[in-house]
Amino acid sequence: MSAASLSMEQAAGRRSGLRIDPALVAIVLAILLVGLVMVTSASISIASRDGGDPFFYLQRQLLLTVAGLGMAAVLCAVPTELLQKYSTVLLFIAGALLVAVLIPGLGHVVNGSRRWIRLAGFNLQASEVVRVLVLIWLASYAVRHEKALRETLTGLLKPLGVMGLFCVLLLAEPDFGAASVLFATGFGLLFLAGARLRWVLAMLLITAALFSLLAVTSSYRLQRLTTFLDPWADPFDSGFQLTQSLIAIGRGQWFGVGLGESVQKLFYLPEAHTDFLFAVLAEELGLVGVLLTMALFLALVWRVLHISHLASEAGLKFQSYLAATFGLWVGVQALINIGVNMGALPTKGLTLPFMSYGRSSLLVALAWLGIVLRVYHEATAVTRGNASPRRRAAGSEA
Repeated sequence: MSAASLSMEQAAGRRSGLRIDPALVAIVLAILLVGLVMVTSASISIASRDGGDPFFYLQRQLLLTVAGLGMAAVLCAVPTELLQKYSTVLLFIAGALLVAVLIPGLGHVVNGSRRWIRLAGFNLQASEVVRVLVLIWLASYAVRHEKALRETLTGLLKPLGVMGLFCVLLLAEPDFGAASVLFATGFGLLFLAGARLRWVLAMLLITAALFSLLAVTSSYRLQRLTTFLDPWADPFDSGFQLTQSLIAIGRGQWFGVGLGESVQKLFYLPEAHTDFLFAVLAEELGLVGVLLTMALFLALVWRVLHISHLASEAGLKFQSYLAATFGLWVGVQALINIGVNMGALPTKGLTLPFMSYGRSSLLVALAWLGIVLRVYHEATAVTRGNASPRRRAAGSEA
């Protein structure tokens, strides 16, 4: 499809109004609602400590949700062809953000990691924004160099080299979790874009070997790895967080101890309202709540991949890759967070998308949702625009 025809279809879509996928919106709102309830429950004891407002984190999360939905609305009105056109500029902005984080005075250190940039009293976690910008460029690359990506190893190595550079910058913060999610999502996108399976598998093995080498050569990462393998070996020090998470999940049983009745959130489980929110959910709502939460995330990923398929059927490759990348990111990060909470994966410091308390992560996730909703609008505009002439032709023949 030519750029002119796409512009005509988009113009037609604008005249007929913005089309929003109600199923996707409903799923995300359901996840946000569960997240708000659980953030309130998990944080109320922390917020009320020393006489503070018990609903402090709820109020902040509500404000962030409203701000994020506003950002989603703005991005939903931006044609995706602009993202494709300026993808290289966005990539340089991503690089500038990661470099700025590492500069003393610009980068803000929290818990020993230099991951934040202070902007007007707000700490922006650069890695959250960077991952989106890099993946937008990767989707653009998959369209611009489709033939090379599908047929040559060099076509695969170029985007992997770019991702590798950004992962090095992320590891310098250090942010091992963000680097892992970026590589996993990027590999998934390149495979969907047509990279040969044997090359993807070979690169995955090499990457896994490099990440393993990084893990064993750093005392900090090695400690996390050994703690994950046997948290009960030191349950009151290095294994404390994971053992408390496992205790919380075990207490939940089938139907949970009841909403608000968690014991582990009472200063036993660190980061109960952020990284380990899922453990509190499992304790209070039990296996039923866990299965419901996982079903919501599966429904979200399925719906986003369906939108990606709609865009592909409409001939919008870049838009299709954008939606697929969002679905892969949500699935990968949710899987890692749940795996960490259950002791199946080493601690990564990643939030549960749309649910955990996390300013930058929630804002970026909702902003990215706006891009996916824009993809749905453009895909349906093209599909309906192409269907109309066929219906008119059928009517004239009759």
